[in-house]
Amino acid sequence: MAHKKYILGVFDDEEEVMHAVSDVRGQGVKIHEVYSPFPIHGLDQALGYPRARMGVPAFLFGITGTTLAFLLTFWTLGWDWPMNIGGKNFIPFPTNIPIVFELTVLLASYGMSFVFFGMEGLSPVAKPVIFDKRITDDKFVMAIELSKNSASEEEIADALKGSGASEVNIKEI
Repeated sequence: MAHKKYILGVFDDEEEVMHAVSDVRGQGVKIHEVYSPFPIHGLDQALGYPRARMGVPAFLFGITGTTLAFLLTFWTLGWDWPMNIGGKNFIPFPTNIPIVFELTVLLASYGMSFVFFGMEGLSPVAKPVIFDKRITDDKFVMAIELSKNSASEEEIADALKGSGASEVNIKEI
C-alpha cells in the first residue's frame, strides 16, 4: 500500500483558516480538506466545492414512495379487498393522502441517507483518517496532499506559515 504525504497547517481561529484558504488557493495550491471542530459558514464555497446535488436522489426516492403508496392503497382498497364503507367510493383519494405523505417522506429520507453513506464511503467497517486529534477540540487543520500539487514541500509550508498557521506538520498516511 502506497503512503500519501500530507502537509498540515494548524490554525487557532476560524477567521484565520478562512483567510488562509483563499491565500493558499490563490497561490495555486490544491487543498485536500480543511478539518474543524464545528461547521464554518462559507468554507465550502471558499474551498471551491460544487453545490450538493442531494435534491436529485431525494426527488427520485420521494416519487418512488408516492407511487408505491398510491399503488398500495389503490390495490388493497380498490382491487384486492374492496369494502363498501358508508356508501363511499372503493378508491377514496383524500383518505389516502396521509399514507402517501408518510411513505414519500420515509423513502426519501432513507434513500438520501443510503446515497450519502455510499457516496462518502461511510460504512461500519470504514476507518476514518484523523490528521490531528485536536480538530475535535479547538484547532483547525488544513491538509494538503503533496502528490497533487506542483509546488514543493517548502513552498507549501511557507505559504501556510505566511497565511497564519500556528504550526506546520508533515504526516504520511
